[in-house]
Order: sequence, then structure tokens, then C-alpha cells
Amino acid sequence: MTRIILYLLFISTALLCSCREDNEVVQPTIDETGDSNVTDYLGMYVLCEGNMGSNKATLDYLDLHTGNYHKNIFPSRNPQQVKELGDVGNDCKIYGSRLWLVINSSNKVEVCTADSAFSIGHVDVPNCRYLAFDGGYAYVSSYVGQNGAASVLGSVYKIDTLSLSVVGRVTVGYQPEEMAIVDGKLYVANSGGYSAMQGKGYDHTVSVIDLATFSEERKIEVAPNLFRLRADRHGQLWVSSRGDYGDNPSRLFLLRKDGNGRMALASTIDVPVSDMAFRGDSLCYVGASYDGDWNQKTNFGVIDTRSTQLLSTQTVKNAEQIETPYGLMVHPQTGDIYVMDATNYVSSGWLFCFDAAGNFKWKTSTGDIPGHACWYVKH
Repeated sequence: MTRIILYLLFISTALLCSCREDNEVVQPTIDETGDSNVTDYLGMYVLCEGNMGSNKATLDYLDLHTGNYHKNIFPSRNPQQVKELGDVGNDCKIYGSRLWLVINSSNKVEVCTADSAFSIGHVDVPNCRYLAFDGGYAYVSSYVGQNGAASVLGSVYKIDTLSLSVVGRVTVGYQPEEMAIVDGKLYVANSGGYSAMQGKGYDHTVSVIDLATFSEERKIEVAPNLFRLRADRHGQLWVSSRGDYGDNPSRLFLLRKDGNGRMALASTIDVPVSDMAFRGDSLCYVGASYDGDWNQKTNFGVIDTRSTQLLSTQTVKNAEQIETPYGLMVHPQTGDIYVMDATNYVSSGWLFCFDAAGNFKWKTSTGDIPGHACWYVKH
């Protein structure tokens, strides 16, 4: 009994010593946007990447019911985390009652309560990138190798969402990015970014993983340097290519099932897409293209997902006030458009809000390089 008491005292002391003092904990700042929207959507988490190597990934929260924007909420919710959130936030999603945050250069996926962002634990995944969920499992794409090292084939890690343990891993293409799940298949966009930097060229493929066997069954040839991959409500896949910055420009591609029930390349839409979001049968996108001198041109547009027709290329008015559009969200009920602006990539960014007609409503300061967000919905 004495040993047990001494052990508990030791653990309690260690925990107290590992926590920062209250006056050392960064407290969130709150901005009032003056815009209140009371719907089933309670709020939006915004994950800001922070500069690589600076340990400055931060988590913001927009309370849609009050209109208040809470900047950098993670440290005060989790004072026991000495290094706070970590280095480079790369994706955030809510699954059930938990908020999952991919922290790329810290090689971990942080798991928190969705209602309060209290940390539950984390999962170690090397060079982790993006998330997908199905049947009680989280799937995380991983470059596996590090930038500067020899380019190696990437992987998708399978994680039990209750125990937070890795229960499987499958090899895919080079430097895998976003993923989507349709009818028991996990589709993975392979970029090959590291391979290209080493003179081996970009990957051109989407890996198809059968979730029942958790094995890669084939690859679909699409285009170089694939990035975004999203499924619409009709089970179609939309995948963006960043191109090779030469003969192959950035484009958007549609994959749908062929006569044999296999997903295949169906259409090419000649617009650059950096990020996209669905509202009903509308695919809203923001796209940046570059000329030979690396001058940037940005377009905001809408595509009909049924006809693949380009409906508009001017969905946001006065877009010139946005310096570097880096992420996009569209409120599924109000149609409000939220644009994350990374500005100069080294200082605080901005979150812009436009109404469904594209009229500017408000903007608020964010953490460094805001680029990833997810809705917190009332259940």
C-alpha cells in the first residue's frame, strides 16, 4: 500500500510540474464579427498551419451563434501541453464527438473533444497529411519519408477511433494527399511532390483501396501532382491537379463509375482549383494560376456537379482584397462563403466572410497561415 501511495504522489507531482503556470498559458483573443447565424451549425474550427519549424500551429473557433471569433484556443484548453499544438497544422475534421487535428511536422494526429477542444490523446503518424473516416476508423495519408530524403512510396494508416491505436497500414503512391470514401473504397490522391524535386517527376495516380481487405487494388491514371479529392453527394469524385508548372497546368477532374461499376476518369474541367466546397449540387472553388514570372491570378467559381458546367467565375465580389486565398468553406444552409487568407505566409492571416451572393460581410484576424476548417454541428 505504501508503494502505491508513493507512486501516486510521484505521478501527481510530475503532472503538476509538467503543466505551465497560469500566467504562462496563452489566452485566446476574441473578435466580434457582429454576424450571428443561428442554425444547426454551431461553429467552425479553423486550423492555422504556422510556419514550418516554428512550432506555431494554432486552432481558432468561430462561434456562429454569437458571431465571436476566438483566436488560438488550444493552449488555454490544454495547459498541460508544453509545446502547445505543435508544428504545421495540415487538416482538421470532426468524427462523432471528437475533433481530429493533423499536425504534419510534429508527426502526430491530435484528438480532442469536439465541443471544447480538450485533448484526449494523440496518434504518432510520420509526415501525416489528411484524414478520412468510416466505420469507426480514421484513415490518415502519410508521406512516410521526409523532405530532402530519398522519395519513398507513401502510406495510409488505419486508426481505431476508440483506442487511438494504429491497426493497419497500406502502401499507396508517392506523397499521398487528400482522400475520400465511396461505397467501401478509399480513394487517395498521390502527388509525387518530393519525387519531382528529385528529378523523378510527379505521380499521376489515384490509389483505390478496398476497405474490407485494406489493400490497394489498383491505381487510376489522372494527371500530375494531384492534391484535393472530394466526393459529392452523388458518389462522384472531384480531384484537383496542381500540374507541373510547365506544359500541364492546374486542372480539375471528375471521376465517376463506368459501365462496370468501377471509378474511372470521366471529365476534365479546365480551371485551376486550390480548394473546393459543396453546397447541394454546386461545387464552389477557389483557384490560383501562375504565369511564367510566377504572377498569381485567382478565380472564385461554381460548377454544377450534375452537368459539369461552369456556372460562374465571379462568385466573390471585391476579391482583390484577399492577398493569398488558401482555404474555402461554404455554409451548407446559409450559403455564406468563408475564405482563409494566408497573406504573406509569415504573419497573421485573415478569415473573410461573404454572403451567398458574394457580397463582403466581414473579416477577422487569424493565426498564421489559416488553411483548414471544419463545421461543428448540433447533434
